[in-house]
Amino acid sequence: MRLLVACVCLCVFVEYVTSNEYSNETETADAVARQLPDFRQRHPPIGVWTVTSGEPIDIRDTITFNNLEILNNKQLFRLMALMDRERIPERIVHAKGIGAYGYFEVTHDISKYTTADVFNGVGKRTPVVGRFSTAIQNLGGSDLTRETKALSMKLYTQQGNLDFLALNFPIFLYRDPIDFLQFAHAFKRNPRTDIFDNNARWDFILGKPEFLHTVLYLNSDLSLPDGYRKMNIFPIHAYELYNKHGERFYVRFNFRTNLGLVNLTDAQGAAIAIEDPDYYNRDLYNAIAGKEYPSWRLDMDILTKHQLTKLDYDPFDVTRLWKRGTYHTVTVGQLVFNRLVDNNFKDIEQSAFCPDNLVPGILGPPDIVFKSRAVFYHDAQNYRLGANHANIAVNAPNYDKNYNRDGKPPLLDNMKDAPNYYPNSFNGPMPYVDENRPTDRLHILHRNAVDLQPMAEFYNEIVEDDAHRQRIANRLALSLVNVSPDIEKKALHLLSLVDPDLGKRVKGDLITLRAVVTAERRSRIAECIASAN
Repeated sequence: MRLLVACVCLCVFVEYVTSNEYSNETETADAVARQLPDFRQRHPPIGVWTVTSGEPIDIRDTITFNNLEILNNKQLFRLMALMDRERIPERIVHAKGIGAYGYFEVTHDISKYTTADVFNGVGKRTPVVGRFSTAIQNLGGSDLTRETKALSMKLYTQQGNLDFLALNFPIFLYRDPIDFLQFAHAFKRNPRTDIFDNNARWDFILGKPEFLHTVLYLNSDLSLPDGYRKMNIFPIHAYELYNKHGERFYVRFNFRTNLGLVNLTDAQGAAIAIEDPDYYNRDLYNAIAGKEYPSWRLDMDILTKHQLTKLDYDPFDVTRLWKRGTYHTVTVGQLVFNRLVDNNFKDIEQSAFCPDNLVPGILGPPDIVFKSRAVFYHDAQNYRLGANHANIAVNAPNYDKNYNRDGKPPLLDNMKDAPNYYPNSFNGPMPYVDENRPTDRLHILHRNAVDLQPMAEFYNEIVEDDAHRQRIANRLALSLVNVSPDIEKKALHLLSLVDPDLGKRVKGDLITLRAVVTAERRSRIAECIASAN
């Protein structure tokens, strides 16, 4: 009898909450807050709840309280087992992110530079999925930290998936790939305190001065954009393109926001972080939900093979910019995100990007960082998602015929009964010949010398006003205020080598910061003495 009453009450409540009397949700412009009410308005009741095998769940099995048959409750133990296994490893870097679907549209003819189908044919649109992220934060961290932001994108072209892994800075942190693990350890949490440690960060920077270029960007206004929509995006590497005549070009891709660069001040960032640490994710979601679709113009900076021989710098050094006046720029098209994902885990957490996912007409950059990232990213996805991660819907290309077989799901059709070896004479998939692809590749020998010129150019040329230079110095001083004296001394020396003005400003700010701290400490002591009397 009590069970019957409970069922009747539940049915009445469900009818009540779906009626017009209960549907007066608070009107809000925040599409994030409206997600569940919007779902209810768009969809009728889903139907009967089932276990994973399809068996309907009896309402008596949704409660275990005072249930003497608990050990016979299949639902309880299945749910517990699922919960124990529903998380997958988070990404080592760029763990926190949000994504969307969209398209890339060609607006300018660049067939003279590449045979890549995705970039040929004005007006052509190619579907895209993108994942925006912060670099250092763990899942659940704040968006409002001064660290590298990123966009990884996958273009579903007719020649395969084309992936770009891009940052909001036009440079990379290091040029020797063996430094990645050490960087990740130094810049993430201290193994004992589990807190970010400026002693470790600066100690590592002093041992690897090329990282200082990125550190200057991180302490500039560019490191705290007003959301993902208002930042530029750079795939950083110099890609090798070839046209139908076999001519080669070396290009850097640049995605320029159509909303214009907008950055937050330190005060704005701190205030927003308290109220909404998911500010970047919310801003992107709400903009797309409100049909304010974020977009970027794709430009290419181009060098010919002949121009490479005339340069006085290494164009394949990912830690530095190309010098102005040594290249020319052309516009390619527009990147637009106009559709939210239905399920963040299915479409974004399971997305797998690799810089080596390229298409005919675009060869991999010759630098060693790119080559190492191609191996590292693929291995990381195998660990996170399994060896068949390319079969997950968000990662699957338009066309895929291969000799890969078996393993953990998803397997799709596992190529059915087709031959599982190559070569074969039984109509298995065959390779093709790209007649335009160059027969030789450029080989790069990188210099190991420390070069502080890119840092000096950033401080004196990229940063255009004195007030901005002072803000950089202020932020650097804050990161040094609690480091050990020997680290501070070496850091000030390194900054002075970049530019004496920078070292002088940071040193002066450190003196001021410590004077303020001392004054506050004395004031608190005086208050304690006064209250004791």
